[in-house]
Amino acid sequence: MSLTPLTQRRISQFKANKRGYWSLWLFMFLFLIALGAEFIANDKPIVIQYDGGLYFPTFVNYPETTFGGDFETEAEYRDPFVSELIEEKGWMLWPPIPYSYDTINYNLPQPAPSPPTSENWLGTDDQGRDVAARVIYGFRLSVMFGLALTFISSVIGVAAGAVQGYYGGRLDLIMQRGIEVWASMPSLYILIIFSSIFIPGFWTLLFILLLFSWVQLVDVVRAEFLRARNFDYVRAARALGVSNPVIMWRHVLPNAMVATITFMPFILTGSITALTSLDFLGLGLPPGSPSLGELLAQGKNNLEAAWLGIAAFVSLALMLTLLTFIGEAVRDAFDPRKTTL
Repeated sequence: MSLTPLTQRRISQFKANKRGYWSLWLFMFLFLIALGAEFIANDKPIVIQYDGGLYFPTFVNYPETTFGGDFETEAEYRDPFVSELIEEKGWMLWPPIPYSYDTINYNLPQPAPSPPTSENWLGTDDQGRDVAARVIYGFRLSVMFGLALTFISSVIGVAAGAVQGYYGGRLDLIMQRGIEVWASMPSLYILIIFSSIFIPGFWTLLFILLLFSWVQLVDVVRAEFLRARNFDYVRAARALGVSNPVIMWRHVLPNAMVATITFMPFILTGSITALTSLDFLGLGLPPGSPSLGELLAQGKNNLEAAWLGIAAFVSLALMLTLLTFIGEAVRDAFDPRKTTL
C-alpha cells in the first residue's frame, strides 16, 4: 500500500531531525535488548544438553531429578552439585550475565555493596544483587509501565476531550469545570497517600497514576473538536443523517490525533518519571522488583558505593533523553510550518 503525500512528508520531516531519528533507532535497539532480558541476564542457562536431550530452563521449570539429583523441587543451576551432575553428561550455555534481577551473589570478594568486577560488571547493590541485571530488567519494566499508562490515559483523555468539544454547550461547561477542579488538586501528595494505603503493585500503581495522567490531552483534543465540529464536511455528514459517534470517529478524530501523537512521547517520559519518583520514595513497586527508582535510593543511602548512583542516573538520563529527542522529532514531523529541504 502506497503512502499518501502527507504521510511521506511527515516521514521526511521526522528523518530530517537527525537527533530524533537516531534516538528512535537507539531506543528501539535498547528496548529490544531489554525485552529479551532473560537471555542476557539470568540465573538459569539458556539451553542445557544432558544425556542426549535438550532442555530450556528459561521457558520450563525442571526438577533436580531430571538431571540425576535427589529433590523434586526446581533445579538450582548455580549450585555446584547440580552443575557437576549436568556437566558429567552434557553442557550448559549461560547468558552473558549469569544473574537475574533478584539473584544474590554469595561469593563476593567483599561485603555488599561490592564494586564492579569481571563477574558483576556494574557491581552489586547492598543486598548482593547484580546491578547490571537490575538495570536491564528495570529498563524494561519502566518502559512497559510507561507505555501502558500512556496508552490508557490517552484513550480516556481523547474520549473526554472529544465529547466536550463536539457536543459543547452545558455538557462542555460542566465537564471543563470538573476537570479544572480535578487538575488543580495536589496530585503528588494524593499519589503518595494512595500509594501508602494500597498494596503496591504494577496494576495498582498504574491505576493510581491514571487518576491524574488522563487530563493532559483533554484540552488539546477538546480544542480540535471545537474547531472542526462546524466545518462544512461535518455539517454535510450530519445533514446526510450520519450519526454523531460516526462523525466523531471518522471525520473529526483523525485531525485531533495529530496533536495527540505529538504529545505522546512527552507523556511517556512523565509516566516513567512518576514511577521512578514513587519507587525512590519507597511507595512504588513491591520490594525486590527491578526498579530504577529503588536503585537511585540505594545510591543515596550508600554514598560510598558510587557505582549504584551512577548506574541508575545514566540509565534514567539516557532513557529520558532519547524519549525527549524522539518527541521533538515527532513534533517537527506533524508541524505544517516545517518543510524539508
